[in-house]
Amino acid sequence: MKVTLLHNGRVVDGSGDPSWTGDVLIAGDRILRTGVGLRERLPADIPPDEVETVDCTGLAIAPGFIDAHTHDDAIVLRDPDGLPKLSQGITTVVTGNCGISLAPFVTDAAKPPLNLLGAGSFRYPTMAAYRDAVRAAQPSLNVAALVGHTTLRFAAVADLSQPASADERARMAALLEASLADGAHGLSSGLFYEEAYPAPADEVTQLARIVARHGGIYATHLRSEMAQIIEALHEAGDTAFEAGVPLVISHHKCAGPANWGRTRETLPLIDQLGARQPVAMDVYPYVAGSTVLREDLVDGVIDVMLTWSDAHPEHTGRLLSAIADDWGVDQKTACRRLQPGGACYFQMTEEDVERVIAHPRTMIGSDGLPHDRHPHPRLWGAFPRVLARYWRERQLFTLEQAVHKMTGLTARNFRIAERGLLRPGMMADVVVFDPARIADTATYDTPISASIGIASVHVNGVRAYAAGPQPLVLQRAGRMLTRGTPDAV
Repeated sequence: MKVTLLHNGRVVDGSGDPSWTGDVLIAGDRILRTGVGLRERLPADIPPDEVETVDCTGLAIAPGFIDAHTHDDAIVLRDPDGLPKLSQGITTVVTGNCGISLAPFVTDAAKPPLNLLGAGSFRYPTMAAYRDAVRAAQPSLNVAALVGHTTLRFAAVADLSQPASADERARMAALLEASLADGAHGLSSGLFYEEAYPAPADEVTQLARIVARHGGIYATHLRSEMAQIIEALHEAGDTAFEAGVPLVISHHKCAGPANWGRTRETLPLIDQLGARQPVAMDVYPYVAGSTVLREDLVDGVIDVMLTWSDAHPEHTGRLLSAIADDWGVDQKTACRRLQPGGACYFQMTEEDVERVIAHPRTMIGSDGLPHDRHPHPRLWGAFPRVLARYWRERQLFTLEQAVHKMTGLTARNFRIAERGLLRPGMMADVVVFDPARIADTATYDTPISASIGIASVHVNGVRAYAAGPQPLVLQRAGRMLTRGTPDAV
């Protein structure tokens, strides 16, 4: 059995409690002990010469970061090394967000918003089939999967411009029930997207009641993050409350210049909802979002940067305004010519981002889109950016609170067992980083760039990543995590 002693580091255990200087002893895939002077107090059955001691002086030792909001469903199979996430200190990804999950659906079509997960990815008729595929791929990251409401609609609803019929609802319910029985952590919705927008609240509530029976959670990309955001928050809160299921509000923002500053309204409302039911939210630490290229998001005011285009890939990475000027057309016309595609939308203000990220209910999620040709920099830099910009520079919270937002809080809200804390008996997902140096290097111009300051990452007790001249995945040891099971191989 492999035994590793992380010695003399600043132990930030993920609970939000004060950190302390000491040791973390890893044996096999679990944390055996934490404390001070463990090198001199090894268990009797562990010979000292069999212990690999890692000097962590000047470094922080924390639970592996948990990415609360990803679209990594397919990339963990296509590129199981997972370097964009592992190099940030991320050890677990929550997939199936915004109503879009690979399972349970099979199709060759790459229709939006399914194309956020990449073309040719939908090959899994059941969550069990997807689970088996993840296990076979042996990714570097642990995977906790949600079931997407939009995916269920594609699988069961004949006309996506209409609410589901009674028979179609029954079909969606059966697919969801089976997926939850196979270990999915809950349901997500993306009512913002055209394919789900026609669904009334009671269509989602009916499904969320099934999730409640299985002890799962409900995460939602709100129907509106713009002018109707208050109404959308009430809808989400009522849906979860009536179903009796915990609510996670995905990538909370107030989008568009007309809505800047409205976090002064939304955050008190979220706290009001949280007084009657479990409510959490996630956020990415940037003022730009990223999704498929949509004409309704092109207003001629905010900057829009093209992340991919099948029709004109040569313009990838350019601003839509510059492309429109070259073509002598307005931006909406340029948007139509570039379809299908994706874009970054600079639709938030920094003051709102800071209010959301500092809120005690907020977890950190990257919301990165790994299949984009020129991705948003959050894919490679979200978690170190929180520590560099919002902890170290802006001092919006303590280091302990920052790590809690990335670990223990996320594990609790998504009901991910035995992870998120550095405690004896917990799974040994651990990141060692330099608090004085950790920072993102990915930018909008150069988005594919590993962060600095991450010394090493352990996944299930295996040293999976080590910093160096070239970031390197040493060994893949990730697992498919199933709801209600402490651990899954």
